[in-house]
Amino acid sequence: MPAFLNWILRLLPTNPICMRLVQGGSRRMRHLYLRSGYLAVMIIILLFAMVANVKSTPSVRELAAGAANTFMVISYLQVGLICLLTPIFMAGAISQEANPKTWDILLTTPLNSLQIVLGNLFGRLFFVLALLFSTLPLFAVTQYFGGVPGESIFASYAIAGASCLLVGAVAVTLSVNRTAGRRAVFWFYISVVMYIFITYAMDKLFRMPVGPGTSHTTLVTSINPFLALDVLLKSNAYVPWDSLDPVLPNYASFWLFKIALSQPIKMFCWSCVGLSTFLIAFSTIRVRIVGAKVGVIPWYRKLLGIGAKGSIERPARHVGQNPVAWRESVARGKTAVAILTRWGFVAVGIALGLTLVILYHVGTFTATELQLAIMAVLCAEIVIIALIALNMSATAVTQEREDGTLDLILTTPIQPGPYITGKMRGLVQYLVPMMLVPIGTVAILSIYVLFNGFGNAAGVTMMNVRVGSSTQTINSPLILPEGVLLLPLVLVPFVAACVMIGLQWSIKSKGTIGSVIGAVGVVVVMSGLLGLCATVAGSGFPVIGAVITGISPVNLIYALIYPADAISDSLQKGMASFTSARISLAVGALIATVVYCAIVYAIHSMIKRTFMMTVRKLAGTN
Repeated sequence: MPAFLNWILRLLPTNPICMRLVQGGSRRMRHLYLRSGYLAVMIIILLFAMVANVKSTPSVRELAAGAANTFMVISYLQVGLICLLTPIFMAGAISQEANPKTWDILLTTPLNSLQIVLGNLFGRLFFVLALLFSTLPLFAVTQYFGGVPGESIFASYAIAGASCLLVGAVAVTLSVNRTAGRRAVFWFYISVVMYIFITYAMDKLFRMPVGPGTSHTTLVTSINPFLALDVLLKSNAYVPWDSLDPVLPNYASFWLFKIALSQPIKMFCWSCVGLSTFLIAFSTIRVRIVGAKVGVIPWYRKLLGIGAKGSIERPARHVGQNPVAWRESVARGKTAVAILTRWGFVAVGIALGLTLVILYHVGTFTATELQLAIMAVLCAEIVIIALIALNMSATAVTQEREDGTLDLILTTPIQPGPYITGKMRGLVQYLVPMMLVPIGTVAILSIYVLFNGFGNAAGVTMMNVRVGSSTQTINSPLILPEGVLLLPLVLVPFVAACVMIGLQWSIKSKGTIGSVIGAVGVVVVMSGLLGLCATVAGSGFPVIGAVITGISPVNLIYALIYPADAISDSLQKGMASFTSARISLAVGALIATVVYCAIVYAIHSMIKRTFMMTVRKLAGTN
């Protein structure tokens, strides 16, 4: 075989790393369950959507419309699941290959840099692409009824495939830099989710309406897969700009911005391909740059006062009565990355809350825009805090089991009860500054409302806000000021419950990634059910609806900012006044405190009772 052809084949088709990953992953039961579950969910949703959109004796037009609606539901679901599953499959590239020893071994093989990078990328991306194209027969079913153009199906696959490629390239780049580790897996997952959430909220804020229910695309459209799908599937409501339109925004004079506004789908796909190519090229150049600054204290460690890495001496510290709690709350955060991340989140969060209020005060934002921005910021902050709590708690025990620390701890006189209590208390103490960020943002806005906007002519009251779908209107403030008292009642015990769920999975799981995924899955289902029940009850039941709304932290924030929508039925029926509805919301927050504390106590009791048996069962595994 010619040498050049052999070199080409070893880039992908016969790449040893790619073949090892594909063959090894294909034998894992976890991958089988993920593939089977993905297809099962897609098939079930397809069947339900077809049944719901088709009547008993449909006409040809109704069949076509039903197929189009079904295609829309399946397309959004597919992109959502792909965005959630891609980080899971790519997690191994960060956690396993990020180990410098693994890379050192790879660099001694005859493989060149490009083969190493492409093998890691496409070997792990193979499973995601296989999932993606396994649903092609389901999309083909919708074409039997008409109403779904073939190019729309392939365009939706192009959007999903480009998203997979970019997420995979980012994961391999993190691995090649060798600055990542097991903790970076969860940060990588958070970044992907929050990027989609934040860019979608930004697009909603910057959209320019062109008619009733119709708006133009923005620059953000071409960098978010769901917005690109909106252009494809909601072409009547979300319209790209005409490149020859004389009223294009001023910034569209730049050719790249003009393409992004007029052809957002193509721009998204090619941007993902181009950025992925750049990351692959960067990783190829970077992969053989090996060198650690041994014995040198970096300037940022000097600035933070944490000394040299691996130093054998340090100042004495007051541990307290529970050393486990001290270790989780203090010793865990004594790295440069942890300090900068933790306090950077606090500084940016508080500064962002102040900035939004100032922009409204000077007239840059309207009241509606301020409420939307505050809602998006608070929800994003709560999601980040919950995910960090799950990540830290779900790795608290598995890391000690993997590095052998747990075996040493079990030789000490400490009992399971104080050990679990110390873990929970220490992690919650560590997260207190971060939890103060959304609470502080609500406090800033509440003070602004209580002092009547400090003389702002626009005022702090939304006049004649429609209550739900009725004709009744109320005058509602920008935010209910009692939120500064209610949010801590719900948020702190909710985060404590997330910590206990993570600890439970950390104790009974063999590996770090498995415990994180399990804990996140449980909390997502729990939060989703609570949020769904609170949403339905708040707009469907008087009195009790407002109480149930206060149980979920996200629904509580929604009710504080948009009471006319969140607790609409409580404002229409059986409520003497707006004040009565707010009292019911406060009662719900108090009940939430009791419920989450009961969950914490129940899980703590169960873990304490089964701790020794579970630890002995998993002894020696990693």
